[in-house]
Amino acid sequence: MSAKQTFILAAVCSLFASGAFAQTGILDKAVGGYTFKDAAMEAPDTKNYNSADGKLTFAIVTHTAGNGFFDPVYTGAKVAADLFGINLIMLGSEAPVDDIPREIEIINQVIQDPTIDGLILTTPQSGAYDDIVKSLLDRGVHVATTNSYDGAIYNRNSISHTGQDASAAAIGGEAMAKCILDGGISGGTIVFPNTTTLGNVEVNNRITAAFEATVKALNAAGKLGDFVVDAGPENIGIDVDKDNIVASVASLIESRGDVVGAFAANGFVTPALGNAIAQLNAGDKICSFGFDLGPAQQEQIKAGHLDGSLGQQPFLQGFWPVAQLYLEIDRGISAANLDTRAQLVTKEGVPLLLI
Repeated sequence: MSAKQTFILAAVCSLFASGAFAQTGILDKAVGGYTFKDAAMEAPDTKNYNSADGKLTFAIVTHTAGNGFFDPVYTGAKVAADLFGINLIMLGSEAPVDDIPREIEIINQVIQDPTIDGLILTTPQSGAYDDIVKSLLDRGVHVATTNSYDGAIYNRNSISHTGQDASAAAIGGEAMAKCILDGGISGGTIVFPNTTTLGNVEVNNRITAAFEATVKALNAAGKLGDFVVDAGPENIGIDVDKDNIVASVASLIESRGDVVGAFAANGFVTPALGNAIAQLNAGDKICSFGFDLGPAQQEQIKAGHLDGSLGQQPFLQGFWPVAQLYLEIDRGISAANLDTRAQLVTKEGVPLLLI
């Protein structure tokens, strides 16, 4: 080290030691004169909001708590609740598949609880939650929706939503088309199995987005005419049997005889697609992609039974609604939406998610 470098290093160390750098730009008061420490304190009436019992109580209810997808949602909600000192009640349909009537039944029980100050709910069936939301808002209970989106829900513009738009499924459709084209596959059938009878508009819209993206990518490559791209008569999926889901998806693939691509759009059909491909030993023949990243999907990607799946960052779908409701109550902050987007995970990314 030269004498000049030694001098500069000594000068820098002297500045750090004197605290000159550490003190530069520090703010402890706002322009209005109050301290940030005081401003950061919780409002004195927050814990007695609405139910006036000395604590905030939020409930979170989902339409399927039985397949693992919502586990990180509940975890995220719990982390936020603990940070803000909120009593969190975690509820949901016990079924491994969408069970909207059961979700509504649970929410109607929540409505009767006088200690509830905030409700977070998923809204997969458009129009099914209006009376619930109106009843809660009339009582002063704050409401936030997460995961599935109902654009027409009562008082939509005053209710925050956390989740991804169904159009994010286009990422999966593009990935599937790329897999097919990069694999040099000259033709065949691409299918989009779905449980359309369950009436989940969000999932149906995902199928449409993935279908349109697949068609667009194949057409741009000049290869669309070589493939049959089948998402059912309304482009919301080919209906499969929810009560015998794996066998139904396997039967769909076998019945076509030339399936080279398949896309599923939720945490129920996607694992079934992976299991069906495993049963048919077709992992090297079919480019398969799905939606949601529960434990089953991650293991299937790792094993080669799925080429990839889309995650929607479910931890945020629990964390942010709790934080948002707290901010509405404590700070008077208006409902703010959070787009969690979609994350394509393939075999290379799975080890990170499994840790």
